[in-house]
Amino acid sequence: MTYKSPTPYHCLTDMDKEKIAEINSDFCVIEYKEQTDRFIRVVLKQKVNDFPHTLEYGLWVSLSQDSFEDYILNFDNNNHKTSYFGWLSNDLPDYDNSEMIPMSVYTKKGNERPEIVPHQDFEHQFIKDFYRGISKKEAERRIHAMLKNLE
Repeated sequence: MTYKSPTPYHCLTDMDKEKIAEINSDFCVIEYKEQTDRFIRVVLKQKVNDFPHTLEYGLWVSLSQDSFEDYILNFDNNNHKTSYFGWLSNDLPDYDNSEMIPMSVYTKKGNERPEIVPHQDFEHQFIKDFYRGISKKEAERRIHAMLKNLE
């Protein structure tokens, strides 16, 4: 399940996308008058309880200016491995208020997309499902719903 942009970018008008935002396959920056929001593309791996594979989401998280600049500085460094704090920046189907769930962002050696893990102490149904896992049937339902939305 992949999101092409963070929700704040998706919600901009076409004019604002041209005037105040920049996006590519890995980064997004929105420069409002009062603040600048910075996002990176990440992966979240959802455990599927009765299946040997995970359900992977291609998501976006917001980072602080310092974390974003460090990530960009080390983007092509195959040996860079660190962690950042970020906020989930996509609305997930089946979950209310999923945007702005606190996440740990882990970069990986080999220049793979960072992986995110939600903070377990934050109260939200998505976090409960993440740590408990979902059924294979639920994973398939989510994939089919996403594919239906692409048609």
